[in-house]
Amino acid sequence: MSIVPATTPRLVKQFVELPYAVYAGHPNWVPPLRRDEHRRLSVKHNPFLQHATMDLWLARSDGRVVGRVAAIDDRLHNEKHGERTAWFGFLEARDASTTRALLRTVEEWARARGSTIVRGPANPSLNESAGLLIDTFDEDPSILMPYNPPHYGGFVESAGYVKIKDLLAWSIDATAPVAARIARLSERVRRRPGVVVRSVDLKHFDRDLAMLQVIYRAAWEDNWGFVPPTDAEIRQLAVDLKPILDPDLVLFVEIDGRPSACAVAIPNVNQVLKRMNGRLLPFGLLHFLRRKSIVDELRVLLLGVVSDLRNTGLYPLLIAELTRRAQAHGYRRAELSWTLEDNEAVNAGIEAAGGRRSKTYRLYEKRL
Repeated sequence: MSIVPATTPRLVKQFVELPYAVYAGHPNWVPPLRRDEHRRLSVKHNPFLQHATMDLWLARSDGRVVGRVAAIDDRLHNEKHGERTAWFGFLEARDASTTRALLRTVEEWARARGSTIVRGPANPSLNESAGLLIDTFDEDPSILMPYNPPHYGGFVESAGYVKIKDLLAWSIDATAPVAARIARLSERVRRRPGVVVRSVDLKHFDRDLAMLQVIYRAAWEDNWGFVPPTDAEIRQLAVDLKPILDPDLVLFVEIDGRPSACAVAIPNVNQVLKRMNGRLLPFGLLHFLRRKSIVDELRVLLLGVVSDLRNTGLYPLLIAELTRRAQAHGYRRAELSWTLEDNEAVNAGIEAAGGRRSKTYRLYEKRL
């Protein structure tokens, strides 16, 4: 077996194509659009790579590609957290020995750059897709969440990696009534003078995107591993998601005109992508155009309150309002993902609202 850098368009294409071969016919893997996968790896299209370096490798055996990995050095992460951490991501491997060879390559790359830790997987950052799935392998992933076979965790551990943090996904029955306590708190907050709850206004997209940036950075500032995304990163994600957004499910709370909280729920278009095999043409476009008749699930991507207002009842207000609107639009289920395993306040609030822990995604670390 040999490990080769994917430095040409042909090799990058092989890097992108490998999962489609690995998971061909798998009942729970959802093939992303190939176009989007190429853009995630492109400096031109992914603004994350304006402040990070990412190199790609392929594992080859007997003329076949049998694995892949990316090595990532995010300068903003290291500046914010005072670390010398490199990350691995986009991991696919046929067996434990292939995984060890790929991760050794990342570790050598990391040492050469002065890193003292390798952590992952991040694809390519915690603001996009992260973690190895370690349970609930018989369910499809929600949009923008990863999927992998059960044995990948053992492969990574065999290379000397240990758990550093678990990321949790929660399942919520969107057809169930809001818990009585949540409903009471919500109505109490709604009646306060100066409290305004409104949907995103796509006619004033730039204004509302700027408001989302302010809330997002303030609400997540103290979270483990959080790196505030740049303006370009937030804009790119918003532009990518805009074609599938249901504006009624993107909420802002303002108090006396101050941006105070937000919630972003997006239709789980993985229910459509599963039928498309990673391509819009020739038949994928038909499924995409029919998505409103196919999609009955949501992913709650963001649910945040600025730090000095977290104990003022804005979480119940957002949960109750999202539930009411989801029911009005006919959604049956929502996944709230992800939350940190040790964020006790948020996790307890989700449970109080009827959430059931459904999936666990694990981040691993190795000291060099």
